[in-house]
Amino acid sequence: MNIKNAFTIIFGKLMVKFLHLLGKDAGNFPGLVLWEMNKDCLKAFKVDCPIIAVTGTNGKTSVTNYLNHIFESTGKVIITNKQGNNLDTGICSLLLNNCDMRGRVKADYLVLEVDESHVPVIFSKLKLETLVLLNFFRDQLDRNGEVETLILKVKKFLETFEGNVVLNADDPNVSRLGLANPDNKNIYYFSVDRYAGATDEPYEVGEGKFCPLCGGELVYDYYQYSHVGKFRCPKCGFGNVKPYITAKNIDLDVPSIDFEGETYKISHNSIYYVYNLSAVYTAASLYNFDKSVLHETFEKFEVNNGRLEKFEIDGSSLLVNLAKNPVGANMTLRVMNEHKGEKELLFVLNDNLADGHDVSWIWDINFTVFRDVSRVVTSGTRAYDIAIRIKCSGYDPDRITVRPDLDDAMEEFFKVKGDKYAIANYTAIQPTRAAVKRYKEKKEVNAKNG
Repeated sequence: MNIKNAFTIIFGKLMVKFLHLLGKDAGNFPGLVLWEMNKDCLKAFKVDCPIIAVTGTNGKTSVTNYLNHIFESTGKVIITNKQGNNLDTGICSLLLNNCDMRGRVKADYLVLEVDESHVPVIFSKLKLETLVLLNFFRDQLDRNGEVETLILKVKKFLETFEGNVVLNADDPNVSRLGLANPDNKNIYYFSVDRYAGATDEPYEVGEGKFCPLCGGELVYDYYQYSHVGKFRCPKCGFGNVKPYITAKNIDLDVPSIDFEGETYKISHNSIYYVYNLSAVYTAASLYNFDKSVLHETFEKFEVNNGRLEKFEIDGSSLLVNLAKNPVGANMTLRVMNEHKGEKELLFVLNDNLADGHDVSWIWDINFTVFRDVSRVVTSGTRAYDIAIRIKCSGYDPDRITVRPDLDDAMEEFFKVKGDKYAIANYTAIQPTRAAVKRYKEKKEVNAKNG
């Protein structure tokens, strides 16, 4: 180890120790400091174990946590960024917290969630074994730019990458990346058979309209959600791939899915969730896990960090989900609409730096599909914007209540018992979860005290 790298590690470890002594969480900050000191700080770490990375617009945190659970179930030592921190600085902090004074990281596997735009940066300095690519949608345009910009960044990385690549065959934005390096024989596509809620015409806004190879218009046999579905280019044949794994017999009433002739019970009834599990199954199959581990994980494991998280509060059921772009919001609305009977919706919208100050994406959410939604409460720094958006979709404004303060919103939301759904964007999701828990604790204390 050269002197610069040695100093980087020693300084970083002392910084982490100092933060811990102060009772602070050494999350992203140490990595940010090291990155400013040494742009090659990731090279200071000695990582000898395989690295599995998960990227894409939606589903990264869930898929990473599922894979982490599966790998940990075998007794292996796994290092992962469960809470996100998926930029270069976050990965640096993660390694800093899990290395010795010589920068040696002791683990059997690293399972990492990685921001799409940072894949080339991080893995120019760390050796990647498997990359899982979930989907590409428009997201945080003032930070990321158009989706094509991100796709081309990842494509350039894949042009020389020879490791395992797990790709969503049903997203043309992802499927095209299987052609980035014709010499790579380790390309593994996953697909999902048509489910009962698929449509012959687009149900929501999407990106995959034209062939990335010849420019011809893509033809869809069906749409699962957004631009994800069974597509083909009639001119050049793009889309004609043979999946390594296909999810079959999707039954969202049970709910269950079949992989390789075996039925798996799952814990959520969403096609979006089925795609996440298909990615998990495909990646796990490359590492020869016992199927019993997958059965247990798919049926019982919950991420519980605002990704389809369930709460029971004072006689009401609540499902909370993160939605940082139109596709995420539309998928939650679809789950809500498929729930029979009356229900209520809370939408928490922030416009902080990490969210992107531009909230024009809310106009691509399809609120016209509301079914049996008796009331809407809006909250967050842009509570009035989302309320106006929902009103403009044709929803009765008399049934919309605006409460920018989250605790006030919870009081309003739970004043009527019933089935409830909450959508929160990126910086809103953890404050929303915290407000839900505060309200639940208060109700339980009040009930205990009579």
